[in-house]
Amino acid sequence: MSDRLKVLIVDDEVALAETMAEALERTGYEVALAHSGAEGLRLIEREEPSVILTDLKMEGMDGLALLKKAKEELPDAEVVVITGHGDVTTAVEAMRAGAANYVQKPVGLEELRAMVDKAAERFRLAQDNRQLKAQLDEKFGFEGLVGNSPRFLEVINRVKSIAPTSATVLITGETGTGKELIAKAIHNNSPRKNKNFVPMNCTAINENLLEDELFGHEPHSFTGADKLRKGRFEYANGGTLFLDEIGDMPLNLQAKLLRVLENQEVTRIGSNEPIKVNVRLISATHRDLEAAVKAGTFREDLYYRLKVVTIKLPPLRERKSDIPLLVAHFIKDANQRHGKKVTGVAEPLRKQMDAYDWKGNVRELRNAIDSMVVLDQDGVLNLNDVDDTSPLRATGDVSRRSSGPDNLVGKPLNEIERYYIERTLEQTAGNREEAARILGIGERTLYRVIQDWKLQDKIKQALADANGDLDAAAKALNMKPTLLQRKLKKWGMQ
Repeated sequence: MSDRLKVLIVDDEVALAETMAEALERTGYEVALAHSGAEGLRLIEREEPSVILTDLKMEGMDGLALLKKAKEELPDAEVVVITGHGDVTTAVEAMRAGAANYVQKPVGLEELRAMVDKAAERFRLAQDNRQLKAQLDEKFGFEGLVGNSPRFLEVINRVKSIAPTSATVLITGETGTGKELIAKAIHNNSPRKNKNFVPMNCTAINENLLEDELFGHEPHSFTGADKLRKGRFEYANGGTLFLDEIGDMPLNLQAKLLRVLENQEVTRIGSNEPIKVNVRLISATHRDLEAAVKAGTFREDLYYRLKVVTIKLPPLRERKSDIPLLVAHFIKDANQRHGKKVTGVAEPLRKQMDAYDWKGNVRELRNAIDSMVVLDQDGVLNLNDVDDTSPLRATGDVSRRSSGPDNLVGKPLNEIERYYIERTLEQTAGNREEAARILGIGERTLYRVIQDWKLQDKIKQALADANGDLDAAAKALNMKPTLLQRKLKKWGMQ
């Protein structure tokens, strides 16, 4: 593991603490040990660990008190509490206080490693997100823009160049790619940032009302016009007007908009007196305006007036490396709005999200995460939390994109994954190092996947032998029912 993360284990059972430390060090973590809460607190201040494992029941400062102190000192640190049998209530209290998860004694080393891996991943995501946001805030102040993929950073660099100017900007991209966020970023980093940013969606307003919305009207200029009304151009005077979906603007209004842009003045309905305005126009569309010009549905002169500078936003399927950061960002936002404490995403769902095409782009991802956070019951998002109507529940798209045999179409994602890994191992005559290289994963990751398969097969057999009785299966496996339940959910076996 590159960039070794620090793990702190706080437990007064010396033998157990050393066993856990040895297991994690073999995995690649840098581990520090403390055998009391007070000693643990000193190491937290000195070592600044990324992941903290702490027993709940200790003399002096207990694990719950240590947890609260740790979250004050290191807000991003992931804390996993270790509980004895019958301490589930206290574990729940610890989760409410900020713990990421809990593990029950006797601690299974396999479960421990998996839990620490997940905690480490969440820590890295939080750090990446924080670092990225700090960089963006420092340089641009781009609220809500999350990502570090090359395609995303290209857009950011272009915005950085455009923002300080007065140039008219045309933003293109599929629905849901974040065009309004980009427009706000341009405004917020321009000399006009202290003036109004006025958005208007050209498809959200009735065609007959668009002119009134843009230019305003004088009193008694038409039936129902009882008083003077300023249009969006006047409200945006000195600032920025953002016209979303401008490709849907009627032709007759396009001509009037062109005159405003050329003359920098508007005339209210019912008036003959032009009003001077100083407005920067940013427009956006998901349509192909060049094709619309050729079809005669969009004015050519207006098109060239709008596209002084263009920004093309990539769809989410072309910046999939940003998905983990976006997911972490949306989970945090949804937690705050809904009063939830979701801490992460289970692997089956993570793989499904990565394989899915996200035709609705970032907006679809945000709405999906929002829905799952609302539905979640245990603090970890899984396929069970996906709304019944969501395309994420279907695996057909995933299967069709795979290069495997037709009999895999419609199979769950984990079965498809297993098929290809097993075929690769056959191809390499069982050479895990070579198989991992071909598959593009680490050898340790491949080893853990294989171990998971073995355990899954044992669980399936135990459940079959017990006729589906969870308690009986857990007993046969020498496993606590709660642990078996968590593994079933983690692997999408419920």
